[in-house]
Amino acid sequence: MSAHQARKRFGQNFLHDRGVIDRIVRAIRPREGERIIEIGPGLGALTVPLLAALGRLEVIELDRDIVPKLTASCAGQGELTITQADALKVDYTAMAQGQMLRVVGNLPYNISSPLLFHLLDHADAIHDMHFMLQKEVVDRMCASAGDADYGRLSVTLAARANAERLFVVGPGAFQPAPKVDSAIVRLTPRAPDFTINDRADFEKLVTAAFSQRRKQLRNTLKQLMSVEQIAACDIDPSIRAEQLTPADFARLANTLSAD
Repeated sequence: MSAHQARKRFGQNFLHDRGVIDRIVRAIRPREGERIIEIGPGLGALTVPLLAALGRLEVIELDRDIVPKLTASCAGQGELTITQADALKVDYTAMAQGQMLRVVGNLPYNISSPLLFHLLDHADAIHDMHFMLQKEVVDRMCASAGDADYGRLSVTLAARANAERLFVVGPGAFQPAPKVDSAIVRLTPRAPDFTINDRADFEKLVTAAFSQRRKQLRNTLKQLMSVEQIAACDIDPSIRAEQLTPADFARLANTLSAD
């Protein structure tokens, strides 16, 4: 079978470093009987050890040309179920069939954020997620208020899950090598410890607040709220978005929803 050429349009960078692969599998800690879904298995770098540990694995792969190569790589390892589909369009709740899923994958960087939020829309069916992503994205996901990387992604994710950066992976672990570092992140869906009355209002307000992150809230939110409304939430209208916690944003958004 001929070697597979990585396709730029699918954002393919195939993991090949054995040490990194083993470290990822140890972080996931697959146990027999669990339902693990791997997104973007590629040529099977993670698929083979996961299948060996589980005996049964389900994968979602968009590139139909990879499917026969993946099948050959996993022959004799266990029961492999391949869904040839766009991971952004899969109904994970229906796929779960009442069970809890664990989701893993080396995600194409060009779809990572929309895919994360699509998966979180199915959070009731997902126990946890382990992903390889661009390190810059993981830094933003895990940032706290006041950090240089803190922004819209940090806040909207904090309202839906715990995010933990596990370790960094250099470009040499992939073929072809990307131009940036990657990182492994663990996401655990959970309800926030603050109230969000309307998620659409919350996300609209967060987007507006970070649209011009060097400006004060009185300016970035002026189309949504008055200075008096901001102050009524015990928030100084002269501070910038990066100084607010996710709970602060929720208080502002709830005022917006109430009005």
